[in-house]
Amino acid sequence: MRRRKAKSTNERTGRVNMTTTDILTDMVLVESKKTATIHAPVERVDIADWLLHLPDAEYQRCAPPDHIAAGTTSTDDGRPMSINVEVIGGSLMVQHYVAEVHEPHHCRMVSLSDVQTPAGWTKIQVIWDLSVTALDSASCRYTNEVLSYPTAAFLETLEVAGISFEDTAADRQAASDDHNRRETPLYAQSLERKALARN
Repeated sequence: MRRRKAKSTNERTGRVNMTTTDILTDMVLVESKKTATIHAPVERVDIADWLLHLPDAEYQRCAPPDHIAAGTTSTDDGRPMSINVEVIGGSLMVQHYVAEVHEPHHCRMVSLSDVQTPAGWTKIQVIWDLSVTALDSASCRYTNEVLSYPTAAFLETLEVAGISFEDTAADRQAASDDHNRRETPLYAQSLERKALARN
């Protein structure tokens, strides 16, 4: 398989201090999109407020037993971050999500994530996109979308372990789809509870 060397996140965005690892955006590792209904008016839903104030225990309830821990922090330059620790397909992952968009009806979180593999720790990029759109005056549709790309270091780790990228992508796609299928309705229920509790 022929690959072009994609630009790093720093080169594409002009940002510093995120990563020096090349992210290969021409090789999709995972692409998963699920939806669920929130039984609350869209104007009462605030994804950014929910996500950046999500209690650790509530995060764990949204995908048991995969979700281990969650917390919030910021980048050095003050951008909001969500740190999530979870297990997907048997792989322990630490997500360092930076909020590139954090609005009431849309959040785009981008992470250079640590992932544990049989050959040791390595990194992949994970993009988590959360959005909500009105269905009618009393309900809305929540969309939970995950897209991930390998880094050059991740491919090197696979090569050392003698594992093909195609097999790895197929396994991670299946595991991520299952994870997303289970967490999306629970995220929607959590958002609904917060929306209905708002004054």
